[in-house]
Amino acid sequence: MWQNLSLRGRINLLLALLLALGLAVNIGRQVAEAGPRVQAEDQSVIRLAREFIEMIVADLNEAPDPDARLNQIARDLSRLRHVSIALRDAGGNPLTPPRSDVDADTRGPPAWFVSLVHPEQTAVSVPVSIHGKPGSLVITSHPNDEMAEIWDSIVTQLEVGSVIAVMLFLVMMNVVGRALVPLQSLAETMAEIEGGHYDARVTPGGAPELAAICGKLNHLAAALGEAVEDKRRLAERAVSLQDVERKEIARELHDEFGPYLFSLRAHASALAKLADGRAPSAEAVRKHGSALLEQINALQQFTRRVLERLRPVGLAELGLGQALESLSRLWRESHPEVTIETSISPALGATGETADLTIYRIVQEALTNVFRHAGATSVNVIIEPAVLATRDGRVCARVRVSDNGRGMEPGQKLGFGLVGMRERILALGGTLNVVSGESGLTVEALVPTAAA
Repeated sequence: MWQNLSLRGRINLLLALLLALGLAVNIGRQVAEAGPRVQAEDQSVIRLAREFIEMIVADLNEAPDPDARLNQIARDLSRLRHVSIALRDAGGNPLTPPRSDVDADTRGPPAWFVSLVHPEQTAVSVPVSIHGKPGSLVITSHPNDEMAEIWDSIVTQLEVGSVIAVMLFLVMMNVVGRALVPLQSLAETMAEIEGGHYDARVTPGGAPELAAICGKLNHLAAALGEAVEDKRRLAERAVSLQDVERKEIARELHDEFGPYLFSLRAHASALAKLADGRAPSAEAVRKHGSALLEQINALQQFTRRVLERLRPVGLAELGLGQALESLSRLWRESHPEVTIETSISPALGATGETADLTIYRIVQEALTNVFRHAGATSVNVIIEPAVLATRDGRVCARVRVSDNGRGMEPGQKLGFGLVGMRERILALGGTLNVVSGESGLTVEALVPTAAA
């Protein structure tokens, strides 16, 4: 049952139990104190009444009519509230009418309360003697009035306490309900976010803790929306780049590979015709052979360019250092005015095929952006071992490409190349950060290696 209750129901139930327990403890304390209180009052009244009677009857024999005086004393003392005094003869027979204990108009305490607090009456006999005639005044306690007062006090406190407890419970229900109102809005907003509506927002409200949770949820929804939008644009860009690359490869095959094949076929046909002749000219054979070699060399260079675009040539055979040096050399040849310094730490060791390709692509993409947009005159490439700040302390390669160009404009977003590279590194468990300043732009990545 407890597991099925809502948070509001649990708080209200606990509050009701605490209020009921507090009221029960207070009433129980009063009931427990009622017995000693009534007993102390009973003994005090008996003691005072006995001392008073002993003081009166001491001079009783000096009265003109002692019997009449004794009867008058008994009648007067019978009007006392908490005790009754009866005159008895030497045989113990009552000489005065008994006192009625309960007033017809007064509602007394219940029997269980009387039996719990003071079940027995206390009686004390004070002997009296008038001219040698023995008798006694019997003092009997009547604690019903005191118990009735205590019972009325308990009932009054129970009624007033119940009213106060109910009022407090209603007030706390209202306060708790208002404080937990944002939870319903949080649940609805989470359901909308789960359904893909990342523009859903919850209005912060309630307690400061709930308001902070609302703010964090709104921030999370915004971050998810941006991440989903970035992935959508990245996927769209990837598809577009694939189409562009396919078109370019198809165009190059058509514009370059086709003419080379046609030229090879023409020269091969010419050689075949010369072979059919009786005395082929050595010069003609040499001419067509030289042309064939030239076309074959051109085809080899063309094939190498296409393969370089698809996958770095020599990365697996020569290693990461040679591949990066070859890449830097190509950029230096095309842009001799830019200084490129590449440094690979000897402590890096083997990084693995996947890490090598990722590091190569990071440097390639960073250099491409430098020569396209930065207008830099110096580029520094550093690759060294590092430890990723995670619980397992993964071994990584730190790749830092810095230039002294103009950097990025304020508010400018990363290009699709770096965004795609970041997604690839995140998939491997690494990180990529781009820092732009007055001194240029720095691309720094942590790439998990095979040693991780």
